[in-house]
Amino acid sequence: MTRRPAPRRDSVLRVGARLLLAALLLVAGASHLTWGRRGYRFVVPDWATRMLRTDKDLIVVASGAVELMLGGALVALPRERQRIGWIVAAFFVAVFPGNVHQWRTGRSAPLMRTDRARFIRLLLQPLLVAWALWSTATRGARPRRRAR
Repeated sequence: MTRRPAPRRDSVLRVGARLLLAALLLVAGASHLTWGRRGYRFVVPDWATRMLRTDKDLIVVASGAVELMLGGALVALPRERQRIGWIVAAFFVAVFPGNVHQWRTGRSAPLMRTDRARFIRLLLQPLLVAWALWSTATRGARPRRRAR
């Protein structure tokens, strides 16, 4: 009987990147619900309130709650990490138009007080998407076979 090799475990770098991403999401979520809440309302585009039929404060609170849930899920649900990684990446894509709006209008928000900072954030957004996908990938894992 031949022995199948065990699936490769995550590298320390990948695990660290995933935990750092979770921490980033948790801090961002907390800031949306507390100290940065007022500042983030100023940068929500008017079209978003019309499209979602709600007010800016609810959008800020909802995005903060989503960030907290995603950050927590990255840590608490290791078996679902790849699925959660795709959801995190989709979240980063979904908030990108708001980041573009903030840069175009020059509205300040916590940690985004200059045009340069807002522009750099736009350039970093695709890296956040890649980070979410890479750090949650299950590279090398083999599908489990059903017992007969």
